[in-house]
Amino acid sequence: MTLYPVFLKLDGLPVVVVGGGPVAASKLEGLLVAGARVTVIAPQVVDAIRAHESVAILETEFCPAHLHGARWVVAAATPDVNRDVAVAAAARGLFVNAVDEPANASAYLGGVVRRGEVEISISTGGTAPALAGLLREALDAILPHELEKWIAVAAVARREWRRDGIAMAERRPMLMRALDRLYRPKAQVPS
Repeated sequence: MTLYPVFLKLDGLPVVVVGGGPVAASKLEGLLVAGARVTVIAPQVVDAIRAHESVAILETEFCPAHLHGARWVVAAATPDVNRDVAVAAAARGLFVNAVDEPANASAYLGGVVRRGEVEISISTGGTAPALAGLLREALDAILPHELEKWIAVAAVARREWRRDGIAMAERRPMLMRALDRLYRPKAQVPS
């Protein structure tokens, strides 16, 4: 199966997480950092979920009506509940990430490396999440720590290129030269 990789703008959008255990809790940080308005639905929730004051909690069994208005769904409950969530989400045209259950998922989350504005996601199509985690750790170890500087240089350059009408094909070599200047020693000023 070939997947289409995408990053979602969830800022201010309603997201439903079905499940109240540690797996559901582990999904909250990324959603909240992205600015999502998260509602957790489960008969019981762990303290790690309650610790997030901005998360709405409905302590009840899942029903399809809970997805009304949602833009993204995470199913992190039992296989039976996740299957019900997947059916309800499909009926509403919603993508659902069913944690560790590819058969109940229409969207898969990859291992993610974040350095400021740089985000790299690694997917195995839901078939080998542990491998995605290992690859994420390997990439994290080899990526330069000064990616924030790279972003700043690239953002300034992009504004200039757009202003000056520089063709896309010419931009990469120009960006490589601009980034190279970050690593050149500063010229010595004679005393």
